[in-house]
Amino acid sequence: MEIVRILLPVVIAGGIAVFVVIRMKHKYKKGTLGKKKSKGAQNLLDSLIPLGMVIGCAVAVLLSIFFPISLLTTIGLGAGIGLLFGYFAYEIYSKEAESYS
Repeated sequence: MEIVRILLPVVIAGGIAVFVVIRMKHKYKKGTLGKKKSKGAQNLLDSLIPLGMVIGCAVAVLLSIFFPISLLTTIGLGAGIGLLFGYFAYEIYSKEAESYS
């Protein structure tokens, strides 16, 4: 049971990472990656996934302070969930009106 508690965050974060990488690879091959007209908007679009991971780690650290959960477990899960939310934010922001056709 202890091994499952140790490996579960790695498996969950790894599964999320594989999902995001495969989706981005598929979008790259189709040529449908998000493109914005202004340089600032494009920089924000390109930074959404890493920002999601950083925010996920920050939230995970805060949760580990207030709840009796291991710091390593929460950081791993926080980064994985942040990666997923960053990808969803990328998808939403890349479909807004300022995008190229």
